[in-house]
Amino acid sequence: MACSRGAALKLLARDGSTSYQPLERPDLISFSGFSRPNCQLVAQRVIRMSRNKIVVFLLFCMFFSCGAFGQIVDTSVCEILSNPQSFDGKIVRIKGTVSDGFEEFVIRDGDCKRKVNAIWLAYPKGTQAKAGPVALLQIQLDRNDPAIVSDPQRSSVQLDKNGDFKQFDSLLSTPFKAGGMCLGCNRYNVKATLIGRLDGVKEGSAAQDGKGRLIMANGFGNLNRYSARMVLQSVSDVLPEEIDYAAAAAATKNDSVPQSSGRDPIAAAHRAAQAFKSGTPAADQLERAAAAFGKEGGDHGVEVSFGVPNEVPNIDSLRGDKDSSDGLLFNCIFDADRLKGDSLTRAISHVGSHIADLRSPGRSSVLVSSYELEYRAWQTVVLSAAGSLQATLTLPGGYLVWNSGWPPGDRNKMMDDAITRFLSNWSALKNYQ
Repeated sequence: MACSRGAALKLLARDGSTSYQPLERPDLISFSGFSRPNCQLVAQRVIRMSRNKIVVFLLFCMFFSCGAFGQIVDTSVCEILSNPQSFDGKIVRIKGTVSDGFEEFVIRDGDCKRKVNAIWLAYPKGTQAKAGPVALLQIQLDRNDPAIVSDPQRSSVQLDKNGDFKQFDSLLSTPFKAGGMCLGCNRYNVKATLIGRLDGVKEGSAAQDGKGRLIMANGFGNLNRYSARMVLQSVSDVLPEEIDYAAAAAATKNDSVPQSSGRDPIAAAHRAAQAFKSGTPAADQLERAAAAFGKEGGDHGVEVSFGVPNEVPNIDSLRGDKDSSDGLLFNCIFDADRLKGDSLTRAISHVGSHIADLRSPGRSSVLVSSYELEYRAWQTVVLSAAGSLQATLTLPGGYLVWNSGWPPGDRNKMMDDAITRFLSNWSALKNYQ
């Protein structure tokens, strides 16, 4: 039997190895010094060497695919918020308190000394779960805007819908039931350990032109204000925390809210403005919010849809797929199942206030902060409630922002105090200058 390079290759092929190429390189395998009777020994040595290389290669691949690229990073809410970009694309594990409400679906863990003290939470696309905000406004460039947009390529996330997740989602979607209107009020917050993909940008912020007009928004969640977003992969250590609504419940126990009458909520928002004398600041503020939705069928850049806005958006990009007269798209989503009757009209007034303030900042060339946007929007909602002769209005967390039984001389102060506490304590917004 003659021992040749071809024979060694033939034996390797019988062994099932597909790594033939190194044998074509004489600098890696030398056959010099072997006599013909040692042909079988040579082939066995070659096979063992190839097998060892394959094992090392497989271990190398396992380390990088399951380790370096899939490694879970243990961190905290505040550590992420201190430098969100450094966590972008990583799988992280954090402990925190999850809240959902009118326009919140967030993870918090104390005061991180940021203007926005929370991470936005999102379920992967197609989850079809129940928890989340009842209203959401997200901003995009329209499809023809000339700005260069570079969207990162993000890995997909598979959510583990185990018993812990089902309990987590069920608790967060349990409504608080009491007298009067309570916008987006749920019964529980939830403490938990969460694992998911972290998406981070330097700052959830808005860019504006020299006249103060919004020209781009960067970030996640409502109003693109969050610099970090977790796309949930799994949840554990679920612990419910019942929210205390006792103080508000005492004032609202005899109040009732009419159910949906089928009327157009935008038309109802216009009618609320007519309850105040034409030309007064209250009437102008309400009308401005209602008019922000434009006329039906026009290219005004305001898209309204209905559902639970708790998932990663279908178009997860700074650029949308619609046209707009000023290059901006305002995507509004309302959960009609949880916004019954006049509640949807109040939500329209709230979101309309945001759109109007972002599109037409008025005399100021400085874009108002998230805190100021929210304060003005809730002030608009209170005016809408008062103009509609609504007796009370409560916000998530039990903050009573309107009560027709308050002494007339104290109403402005009591409203201001309630909205301020709500924004600082519940919405995790700080009015830092």
